[in-house]
Amino acid sequence: MKTENMKEKPVRLPGLDHPISIERNPARVVVSVAGRAVADSRNALTLREATYPPIQYIPREDVDFSQLERTDYVTYCLYKGYCNYYSIPAGGKKSANAVWTYENPFPAVRHIRGHVAFYPERVDEIAEQLPDANKDWTNWIPRP
Repeated sequence: MKTENMKEKPVRLPGLDHPISIERNPARVVVSVAGRAVADSRNALTLREATYPPIQYIPREDVDFSQLERTDYVTYCLYKGYCNYYSIPAGGKKSANAVWTYENPFPAVRHIRGHVAFYPERVDEIAEQLPDANKDWTNWIPRP
């Protein structure tokens, strides 16, 4: 990827026509593939963009990168920038390019720097475990 091509790409700011919000998720988020936790975080961020389903962005330090394999696949988002991908070999073909990250996101979404996200349909489960008043962590909310 050449730097001069990056300057030619259009950039758009989130707004009323395409809102983006990022907020801390109070739940514990666990991503599983082939019976193994690939990510486990109590510091996930929830990104809501336009009409898309909410996405959990998990800090890199809460992801087991030994289970991931970087790919050459790169995409570009007008609102977030260039996106790099990882596959999860244990998940087979289903988990190809299952994980993405914006290593240098645009300023409007700078909070997702240092985080990764997972395609729900390319992993076995993305579960959110909400804390309750008794600190009982048994109330899991599975996310497809």
